[in-house]
Amino acid sequence: MRMRKLTAACCLLVLLSPLTPLEGRSEAADSDSSLSLVLDGLPLKSDTAPYMKPKVNVTMVPARVISENLGATVGWVQSNRTATVTGSGMTIQMTAGKQEAVVNGATVKLDASVEVKNGRVMVPLRFISEKLGLLVGWNQATQTVSLTSRGSGNGSAQAPGAISERTVVRGAWLSSIYNLDWPSDDSYNNASQQQEEYRKQLDDLQAMGINTVYVQVRPSGDALYPSSLVPWSKFLTGTQGKDPGYDPLAFMIEETHSRGMKFEAWFNPFRANNGTSAAGLAANHVAIQHPDWVVAASGTTYINPGIPDARQHIIDAIMEVVNKYDVDGIHLDDYFYPSNASFDDDAAYKQYNTAGFASKADWRRDNINQFIRKLGESIHAAKPQLAFGVSPFGVWRNSSADPEGSNTRASITDYDSMYADVRKWIQEEWIDYVVPQVYWSLSTSAARYDIVTDWWADAVEGTDVKLYIGHSPYKLGTSEAGWQSAQEIIHQLQYNSKIEQVEGDVFFSAKDLLKNPLGLVPLLSSYYGS
Repeated sequence: MRMRKLTAACCLLVLLSPLTPLEGRSEAADSDSSLSLVLDGLPLKSDTAPYMKPKVNVTMVPARVISENLGATVGWVQSNRTATVTGSGMTIQMTAGKQEAVVNGATVKLDASVEVKNGRVMVPLRFISEKLGLLVGWNQATQTVSLTSRGSGNGSAQAPGAISERTVVRGAWLSSIYNLDWPSDDSYNNASQQQEEYRKQLDDLQAMGINTVYVQVRPSGDALYPSSLVPWSKFLTGTQGKDPGYDPLAFMIEETHSRGMKFEAWFNPFRANNGTSAAGLAANHVAIQHPDWVVAASGTTYINPGIPDARQHIIDAIMEVVNKYDVDGIHLDDYFYPSNASFDDDAAYKQYNTAGFASKADWRRDNINQFIRKLGESIHAAKPQLAFGVSPFGVWRNSSADPEGSNTRASITDYDSMYADVRKWIQEEWIDYVVPQVYWSLSTSAARYDIVTDWWADAVEGTDVKLYIGHSPYKLGTSEAGWQSAQEIIHQLQYNSKIEQVEGDVFFSAKDLLKNPLGLVPLLSSYYGS
């Protein structure tokens, strides 16, 4: 138990380097006698002082700290200068001078590897600790690294089945775009097969503890329900505008509610088409009826957020569902302006910049602000208790661009790349909940999971906006740092349990959960007590 937690913890720190909780410490000498270590509330003794690696901010400890306190076996082969840590089903190999480790046969990048200092074999603490299953924390004021093992009672980590009472939402996204989750492209024009596929997905998701589904009912300016404003989605029949012979949305809501689960209608707001060609679009598609409303960017056709009538068209399409269906919420993804792409809206800026914004970026953000505010007002005017939420990209702004931003180095951000000022929406309480897509591991240096999650928790503090965290099981088994074990997801959930503001977990996506990547499903079922 203790070993499993510790392995994960250590992996994360080494990989995270400048973004660790230890960031902010001076890059002084390696040796640092002021550092102290605590395990389950008790101090750890070491005959050699731990120290911080300059520039990468990785805490190094003698190998015997691992073997004597964390229950792992540590071996050292002088001939090839390789350390092997074994425990809790994990085998970690690190070679001096190599910026990578081998964890259960998978290669993982390191910011600092094993090294010999003053005749002692020194190893990266967080990396090994987290791989062995411990939670790792840092107290800047006391200069203390704290390790918490599962079931110790000294931290907020939870054993399987001991789900936090705050975890109200345990959700999964079901994408219809490209038939990613539902329905399958094999089920075109076969209503009974589509219905059976959905029933089975619900049953399998519920069995692992999921209680809420976010189903994409507007993938590309179209609909998975009969609409007077937009065409039937091509992902139902293979042909946009073709009636599938039943009302998929009504069917899905009934099936979901019959299981005691919640159903939220997920809308992709500004994507008009997942390509730039008008071929195959139905006659009542927005790109055909209003070609002046759309802009092609990065191989995708967008509805221009700078045109007021275009924004209202989207709101009207969403309100069809609000008024006609018994959904439990309205959910938007992060399709606002395209990130890091040229977007031809000069004409709209000239025509509709009535507020006189000197910066096009500020004008774009105001367009999205107006859209979010008016949509929220429309939803709550029709159904005051209906939840309205957004799932934005995981980083609002980097602190290098804004002192209010997170201690991250994300290449794109909500505010600067998509012109989505999510922090303002939270402060103004235009939305009821937010589900940031925190799709990074506890080992990601540019945007570490715990740092990003903490920022969002601070963002909702003092508001009535609920916080759920978006997780990425689709990354399990990839070469990206931290995703070589399904325990990564469990460690993230355990971290969430320590944060009072976090009230739910949502996974992208259903198909990735159902594939049981690296054995995640039994772990998740156990954690949720399902």
